[in-house]
Amino acid sequence: MSELKTVGVLLVNTGTPDAPKPRAVRKYLARFLSDPRICPMPRVAWWFILHLFILPKRGRVSAKKYAKIWTDEGSPFTIEHQKLMRGLQAQYDSVDAPIIVRVAMDYSKPFVVDEMAELKALGCERVVVLPLYPQSALSTTGSVQDHVADALKKLQWDVPVTVIDNYHDNPTYIRALAASIKHAGFEVDSNDKLLFSYHSIPLNDIENGDSYELQTGASSLLIASELGLDRVRWTIGYQCRFDKSRAWLAPFTKDVLKRLAEHDDGRLFMVCPNFAVDCLETLYDIDYEFKPMYFEDMVQAGKTPYEDCFHYVPCLDKSKAHVQVLYDVLAPYVLKG
Repeated sequence: MSELKTVGVLLVNTGTPDAPKPRAVRKYLARFLSDPRICPMPRVAWWFILHLFILPKRGRVSAKKYAKIWTDEGSPFTIEHQKLMRGLQAQYDSVDAPIIVRVAMDYSKPFVVDEMAELKALGCERVVVLPLYPQSALSTTGSVQDHVADALKKLQWDVPVTVIDNYHDNPTYIRALAASIKHAGFEVDSNDKLLFSYHSIPLNDIENGDSYELQTGASSLLIASELGLDRVRWTIGYQCRFDKSRAWLAPFTKDVLKRLAEHDDGRLFMVCPNFAVDCLETLYDIDYEFKPMYFEDMVQAGKTPYEDCFHYVPCLDKSKAHVQVLYDVLAPYVLKG
């Protein structure tokens, strides 16, 4: 493969605070919520609301949540991404491909511009950017595209760049998710139920042409089909609604959990296919909010919760299966002359 040009592969995700402290969380959230694709109103008005009302409160509240999931090594989100990057780099090295892998974040270190600068310094002649959002959205993949464009302009780097839009129906991704669900204990020949929970987005984005809802539905159907599940065995919910001033993509996960607790028997497995790596929205929300909520809903329905009745299926994280997913997704773009 010596004829290949040196290619830079940049994996990009949202980010994480530097520390589980209010000040660090406020700094991270200020970057995130100031993104034009995220803020829900004109920027001047939003700046005052954000800095005077939202950040002081949310910084304290979110810091306590981050503290629950933080590790001795630091942010689990950062740690998993670094290990995933090294795993993918090792895969390319094993076939002597002249490919350099880096990972960047939209709203925290390592920033996109800094990692792009390193790829430039290392002599990359092409760059392929893979946003780690299997299902693309204007607010996620779109933001990555913005940050990449800004970085190229700042660096004055005229280099061919490809941003992969999504991989929601990639066969390796579908098989890996199905295998992870089975590995978590899900039994196909049983009355186990499966809840696909995705990050919600404003309905306004869908009205503006966002295909996210179609992609989440397609991923769910393909994974369920790979498992051989009847439609009555699985359902979809959406979590992480940011505010109540706008209409958001539903049904909401909490409402789906309530319905399942009231009307279904057997074990429930919850998987979050659009999170490539476990984060606050999975590590904290599921253990500290959704699971207790589901148990309480069962009690309210006159049922007795038992520990085995609720299972969370972890994200693919740094696993070999995830490395293979990314390798296969990237192959048509990097393994060519």
